This record gives sequence, structure tokens and C-alpha cells, in this order.
Amino acid sequence: MRILVVEDEHRIANSIKKGFEQEGYAVDVAYDGEAGYDLAATEEYDIMVLDLMLPLMDGIAMTKELRKNKIHTPILILTAKGQIQDKVKGLDSGADDYLVKPFSFEELLARVRALSRRPKNSLDTVLSVNGLTLDPKTYEVKRDGKDLKISSKEFSLLEYMMRNPGKILSKDQIISHVWNYDADILPNTVEVYIKSLRSKIDDPFQNKKPLITTVRGFGYKIG
Repeated sequence: MRILVVEDEHRIANSIKKGFEQEGYAVDVAYDGEAGYDLAATEEYDIMVLDLMLPLMDGIAMTKELRKNKIHTPILILTAKGQIQDKVKGLDSGADDYLVKPFSFEELLARVRALSRRPKNSLDTVLSVNGLTLDPKTYEVKRDGKDLKISSKEFSLLEYMMRNPGKILSKDQIISHVWNYDADILPNTVEVYIKSLRSKIDDPFQNKKPLITTVRGFGYKIG
């Protein structure tokens, strides 16, 4: 899962980024509303976490502008304001959830997970493709009931593919969803992770049809 964090307090922003990355998420950070909006409008994210009181463009204005331009990525607004009218204003602008500072990272993480489980393309909590299951909440991956051990980055890659079963995903699409915007990606990084995933979800099941296939010149697909 790829998350955009827009927060002008660098300490808070970097702490949130570190916490999400420890959970295996790809995270981009912007420190003002205009920079955040530019990223949100040009990159694809699964969740956005926005501070309300941002320089240059506040969280409410940013949310309204994103919704106006038909960008419907789930948005969670962070703010020191806890008044009911502030919450209503934030939600009415198009935000999906609201968390008042100070907050625990565990609660923020739980809310982000909840937003990620909301229907997007009729997504289920537990993803399933031809006997392969992935639980975004418990990080369990199984094929035909057998537990599979995969790394956090492999999990992110597999989750993205399983949310798009049967769809050909280009290397650029995979990189934009699984790695940070400023990540140092080598030309063969995607191939390396695809090969590693195959060794864990396909190779041990020789009597089964491979789930991950390469569509030469286009990308990869699962299912």
C-alpha cells in the first residue's frame, strides 16, 4: 500500500513515515499543502493523511480541490482542532475520516487499515486469487491453506497485484504503488522481486498452474 502524508511539522511527519514504513508501506511526505496537492494529483496513492492547518493550502482546501478533480483516494485528516464543527467541516469537504492530535500511532494505523478495506473495486478484507489468500490486517499469506513466508516489500507487491487480478501491470505501475516516490530503484528491481515471489507462491506448488505470469513487453499479472 502507498500512502501520502502531508504534515508541516517535520518531526510528526517523519515519525508517521517511519511508523508506516515499519509496517511495510511505501510512504511519500510533503510539508505544505501545495507540494502535497502536486503529489496527490500526479501520483497514485491508496490513502492520504493530511494535516488540517497546512501552509500554502490547508487540508480542507486540498481535499475539496482533489474531490473537484475526481480524485477519490481515501483521505484521513489530522488536526489539533477537536470541535464538532471542525470535524463536520472536514468530513463535508470530502474527507473520509478525522483524527485529533495528540493521537497514538496504533490508532492512526488502525484507521488507515480500515480505510484501505473500504470498497474500491468490491474489495474484500481478505484478498483471494485461485487458492492464494492475503490478509492485509494480519499479514498472513497462504496458498491452499499452507502458510507462506514473504518479506514486507514482497507483501506490498503481492497485495497490489492481488487487488488487480487478471490485470496486466507495467513495471512503472508497480514501482509507483509499491515504492516511495524518491526511492532508488534499479532497472531490474521489479524482476528481482517478482522472481522471489514466484519462488514462494508458485515453485513449491508444481502440481498447480503458476499464478504469476509475465506478459512480455507489457508487464506482469496474477490469476
